Amino acid sequence: MKVRVKICGITNAADAKVAVDAGADALGFIFVRKSPRFVEPEKARALISSMPPFVQSVGVFVDQPQEEVREIADYCGLDLLQFHGQESPDYCTSFGSRSIKAFRVKDESVIREMEPYLGRVRGVLLDSWSAKAHGGTGKCFDWTIATRIVKIANFPVILAGGLSAATVTDAIRRVGPYGVDVSSGVELSPGKKDARLVKEFINKVRKAYSDAIL
Repeated sequence: MKVRVKICGITNAADAKVAVDAGADALGFIFVRKSPRFVEPEKARALISSMPPFVQSVGVFVDQPQEEVREIADYCGLDLLQFHGQESPDYCTSFGSRSIKAFRVKDESVIREMEPYLGRVRGVLLDSWSAKAHGGTGKCFDWTIATRIVKIANFPVILAGGLSAATVTDAIRRVGPYGVDVSSGVELSPGKKDARLVKEFINKVRKAYSDAIL
């Protein structure tokens, strides 16, 4: 199966175009005000309206009121909602089939943490654990845990955390995820992408997939 690519932390039209032209399957927009990659809903709406069909828009939220999430999702036209906080299974399912639940991986206890969400969200995203941030740390975690989850799971697993053009090939070969999610690994600075790194990252993902099926 093709490995999907999400370029997250999009804040401007130039970066959105670079990612789409390079072949990204999804663009991520962060609606958490304390994030350095925060984008105002008005700006996100304009960017999303210019995206071509079959490229998905993903809103990223952290422990925000359900009504706030709904208002932003409807206003911007988001395809999927990615939750990075302590959102409960009921919270996630209240948005129908649009929810992806992110988990920060500290150790194998994450497997038990995920269990109540299985079958209730569209997929799970595995990110690096940090006491200071809910994502975008640029640090990898123990991929053997991700590999175990992929092997026992019957649902899409998206790999994030410390991915870059230098690491993504090995990550795909070792873990075999449904998709990969990158932000800081393709940036010049928070919220500003490096066109060369975006293209290189996506090319590495496609090559890893091609090599796997040969």
